[in-house]
Amino acid sequence: MSAHPNGGRVESRPNVVVFVMDTTRALDTVPADADVSPTRAALADEGTEYGQAFSAAPWTLPSHGSLFTGTYPSKHRANGDRTRLDRELPTVAELFGDAGYETVGVSNNVWITEEFGFSRGFETFHARGGSWQDRETLGDLLRNPSGSDGPGFSFAEALSNCLSSESESERDEGAEKSIEWVREWLRTRNQTRPFFLFVNCIEPHLEYRPPEEYAERFLPEGWSYEEAMAIPQGPREYDVGEFDLSTEELAVLRRLYRAEIAYMDDQLGAVVDALEATGERDETVLAVTSDHGENIGEHGFLGHQYSLYDTVLHVPLVLSGGRFDDGAVTGERLVQTLDLAPTLLDAAGIEAPDAREAFQGRSFHPSADTDPRSKVFAEYAAPRPPIEKLEERFDEIPERIYDLQRSIKAVRTETHKYVRCSDGNEELYDVAADPSETTDISGEATERASDLEAALDSWLASFEQTERTETEEVSVEQSTEQRLADLGYL
Repeated sequence: MSAHPNGGRVESRPNVVVFVMDTTRALDTVPADADVSPTRAALADEGTEYGQAFSAAPWTLPSHGSLFTGTYPSKHRANGDRTRLDRELPTVAELFGDAGYETVGVSNNVWITEEFGFSRGFETFHARGGSWQDRETLGDLLRNPSGSDGPGFSFAEALSNCLSSESESERDEGAEKSIEWVREWLRTRNQTRPFFLFVNCIEPHLEYRPPEEYAERFLPEGWSYEEAMAIPQGPREYDVGEFDLSTEELAVLRRLYRAEIAYMDDQLGAVVDALEATGERDETVLAVTSDHGENIGEHGFLGHQYSLYDTVLHVPLVLSGGRFDDGAVTGERLVQTLDLAPTLLDAAGIEAPDAREAFQGRSFHPSADTDPRSKVFAEYAAPRPPIEKLEERFDEIPERIYDLQRSIKAVRTETHKYVRCSDGNEELYDVAADPSETTDISGEATERASDLEAALDSWLASFEQTERTETEEVSVEQSTEQRLADLGYL
């Protein structure tokens, strides 16, 4: 165990870092490609890459709820009808904090903030490229003007951040500033405890606006940066038919998407470099994953709403450090991102028996004695945005959008996926032979569909379902509402 520059480590438990590459789908990223994601490819080479990792939901709020609590959306209740994470379930940050870890969260995604219940358990939560949301109040800051617990900022700077965070976040939508904060925090932290660090970088989320130098690496011949930036990208405008995209334009958007992933991978690299520089890398278990994927023209969608296709559920997952470097696990087993909660607790040697009893996630740590999954499950509890929001925004709504206002549940094995919708529709795909999910075979493979429907019902019966009564929307600031609208959620 190496010593920290500011003092020796009191505990021998490893640090744990969870780096979420927001909206990053497996289709463009698995296996890790060194030409697009050299940092993640290097981590995969030294650690373990899970090629069959799936989210429990296709969008940010419920998928992060599952990641934080180790439970499915029906249990943690943060979904389209209810936009706050349930306080009854402990978060992974709380569990690490209870075990003596320093807990720090950094988020560029407006959903993953204090307003929606996601700062719970973090001693320090740094959100939206300059917004400070610490567990300590402003009064605490006033009582501790030296800023000894902060990441190297003066009292005046910290106070300015507290009072001016909104204007700062409007100027800085990128991950670079947040990662600079992480690097400074790592460099100056004087705690002797191990740490749990969560980072979310939102760059691959629509709209795709990568820095020009990244875009130029991926744009097809004959396309300038300015021309690519002129392609319309509003997901809800696309849904209602306000514009259409040609095959060539969709191909360009996919290139911009890859450029965003490349930019984000460099931010991941900066975190790894900072861990190396502070002597913490060898003592750190690093998990790199995504909350959900994306449709870029596939299945007639732009974005990640209204469906449970693999394009929005299949995500990258790499773990490096600790037992994940010794080749003791396979990279091809079915796993879910909600399995990370018990897996990372195992990596840190944290028991947390009460929380584990509530977990629906299944540890895949090499030391765990759990059986590998034969199935994964996913839910889309309610459309986001709901139809009434679309009716407020647009003069005319195509009939097909009304047809999409439904809930969806799915069960997937290594070879097949069964999907059931609240309107009575069901679909079955042979994902082994038809990975793009273009041909519904439910009408011919009736026995397979029946078996998977039974598996879905058995899973739903295995835990208490949250009763859906009336919609429970969190009251948010106007600036938050505008950001959610900009991202296509309102």
